[in-house]
Amino acid sequence: MLQGWRAWAALLVVLVLAPAGGWSTPKKTPHKASSAGRKNAASKRQTGGCVAGRGTAKTRTTKSCGAARPHVQPVKVTAAARAAALRQIELTLRTPPAVPLEQPQGLASFFAQLQALEEHSGPGALHLLQFGDSHTAADEFTGQLRTLLQQRFGDGGAGFSLAGHPFPGYRIHGTTRTQSSGWTTQGTHFRSLDDVELGLAGVAISASGVGEVAALDAESENMELEYLQQPGGGEIALYGDGTLLASIATDGPLGPGRFAAAMPPGEHHFEVRTLTDAPVRLLGWVTENLAGVTYEALGINGAEASLLLRWDESLHRPYLQQRQPALIVLAYGTNEAANQDWTYESYREMFRTLIQRFQQTVPQASILVLGPADRYLRVPRVGWKPYAGTERIVRAQRDTCRELGCTYWDWQRRMGGPGSMRRWAYAQWAQGDYTHFTTEGYRELANALFADLMQEYELFQLQNPLP
Repeated sequence: MLQGWRAWAALLVVLVLAPAGGWSTPKKTPHKASSAGRKNAASKRQTGGCVAGRGTAKTRTTKSCGAARPHVQPVKVTAAARAAALRQIELTLRTPPAVPLEQPQGLASFFAQLQALEEHSGPGALHLLQFGDSHTAADEFTGQLRTLLQQRFGDGGAGFSLAGHPFPGYRIHGTTRTQSSGWTTQGTHFRSLDDVELGLAGVAISASGVGEVAALDAESENMELEYLQQPGGGEIALYGDGTLLASIATDGPLGPGRFAAAMPPGEHHFEVRTLTDAPVRLLGWVTENLAGVTYEALGINGAEASLLLRWDESLHRPYLQQRQPALIVLAYGTNEAANQDWTYESYREMFRTLIQRFQQTVPQASILVLGPADRYLRVPRVGWKPYAGTERIVRAQRDTCRELGCTYWDWQRRMGGPGSMRRWAYAQWAQGDYTHFTTEGYRELANALFADLMQEYELFQLQNPLP
């Protein structure tokens, strides 16, 4: 009986979700724009889809965001080869997989919260957090998921984002960010990580002089500034729309610091200014609305999943618990597949430890693991070949999810299986490094994941109707 319901639900969701012209997202389709984004787009210069930052030479601000990841030269193929590759990919994405999500019962808690929100009986906004590598950091894949989820379940805002502009290519769609030149970034040089007081997303910005500025423009009904409380910490002023909200002394025993303020609905300009020649470390912002969902991108270029276990847990844990996530998404594996130090056994042991830490810290959260995408590697005197290391990581992640009851989405299989990256590169939905995707590629993959999630969610609703 269950198999029959599952097949019926799969067909229903495909018919509802598939666009009339096929599964392809038109290139011109943008992320959903907030009213703030629409006003900014009409009144300010755009830079790669992001609004150029505020500021003058006096405040030495940078642009609010850079390009997503610098694109590698696209693969040169004939028009016929590109068209054939696109047809194959679109057929793959349009065809519902027999098993869209492995262990979908692991999402029961998340689906129940989503159902309550959709029926207007859930408390406040639902927070969905995706930790990951470069596939997460540019906010193309995550930005499209945010758009799709908020279109259906309500716009909860951007949620958590890093302070300032901590590394090239960092952006969160729907927000604008600036910082003065006196800030330095911690957490991105993780191969020699000796500073672990990094907050929720593992990246922070620090300054030690007076007059440094970091600002954020975003829609928000609830704003939070997260900072490091530390011995000898400096004083900062926090402004909202030009009005002083608080003067905050960051001096104190080492630990998490947080300031929250309610705001009227709409777009706001938030700004932090350092007031003393003493160290200040900003760990991030939260800008959210009182209802709907957030889909929060916590990615670092080049990161491996093991990086999370190196952050100061006494600092990370309270920030994670404060977010009260309904869903945690772990999107790692691309970089681990290239690291020969990881065996199947060692990676599985590490991944088990990481998932168990999340399960213990936020037991109400469901956990969804996105396996690594397919990848090609250039072999000297041979050419491009499918990357063999991916299989080892996929197997370790999948087996860990089966053991611990979390849900698994096989990214490689969903895009067409081992060797499919060549088709994506020929279609120009992947970059010429055969590792990263173009904007269109990331959005198509996000559409596929959303469809797979909604297929299982619709089945959950059928089996668990609200009274």
